[in-house]
Amino acid sequence: MIAVNYSTLRNNLKNYCDEATDNQSTIIVTRKNEKNVVIMSLENYNQLMKTMRNTEYLAKLDRSMDQIKKGQGKHRELIEDPADE
Repeated sequence: MIAVNYSTLRNNLKNYCDEATDNQSTIIVTRKNEKNVVIMSLENYNQLMKTMRNTEYLAKLDRSMDQIKKGQGKHRELIEDPADE
């Protein structure tokens, strides 16, 4: 992880973008009033988003399993598809 101020980034943007994509580095751009931002490769961003979605999905599964263990599940009859007959 690299921290750099806005002015330095602006003067060396190509180099920092290359660092993020070529070396998978995360660049923290420090700004006034703590309005910092992060630069990362699209590949790293997509992986982060995938991890977040997976975490949310697993949390839903955990909540569902807890409900079943507490006897809060509901028994439903399957609807038969007429095309399958």
